[in-house]
Amino acid sequence: MTTQVALVGGTGKLGSIIHAVIDELDGFEVSRVLTSSSDLAEIDGADLVVDATTPQVSIDVVRAAVERGINVLVATSGWSAERIALVRPLVDAAENGVVFIPNFSLGSVLGSALAAAAAPFFPSAEIVEAHHERKVDSPSGTAVRTAELIAAARADRGPVSAPHADQRARGQQVGTVPVHSLRRPGVIAKQEVILSGPGESLSFVHDTVEPALAYAPGIRLAVPYAAQATGVVVGLESMIDIGIRS
Repeated sequence: MTTQVALVGGTGKLGSIIHAVIDELDGFEVSRVLTSSSDLAEIDGADLVVDATTPQVSIDVVRAAVERGINVLVATSGWSAERIALVRPLVDAAENGVVFIPNFSLGSVLGSALAAAAAPFFPSAEIVEAHHERKVDSPSGTAVRTAELIAAARADRGPVSAPHADQRARGQQVGTVPVHSLRRPGVIAKQEVILSGPGESLSFVHDTVEPALAYAPGIRLAVPYAAQATGVVVGLESMIDIGIRS
């Protein structure tokens, strides 16, 4: 039996990459492609919805799919823990699955996991993320997820040290972690996590240089997983054994 996929936002850059990967997956077929402005009734009859739209549209896609009892793979950025909490009761009541993937790159997931593992040993943590000038949201979903993992890892140690957090130039705090967003031409996606302590610092840098190649392995993992998932699942780290769970 072939799993019929409704790909919402399938004409965008990320949607096109996802489409190409699904075309190569055994047992899966993109049976309908929607844009961000399509009537969401077009997802009727699908076995899985993949959302690659915008932060403004994504929540409507998730709700429309869950109300129809269809599992969802959310590839759209901008889903913080607080925003996911808004749809969690709906997902729990429907007893189907919604999988949120802030970043399909395995290297990015590993970088965030390593930063979270190191975070309890350093009092200071800050994130600098850079994306192309067309990215509409900031901080990035990856930076938000990384900051949330750092905060969770420091639950017993308390918040990170972030002096002068009231000043706008200090960045947006996510889980007490200052996040600084750059939007400029000449970059695709890059994130640096800087951990600092007395007399030393430790940095984790991930740089995406070819999205189609970087994201494909994660998409291959996430699509079959999302088709069978139940409840709310966050991050590729839930699908690979790196010691970090949502």
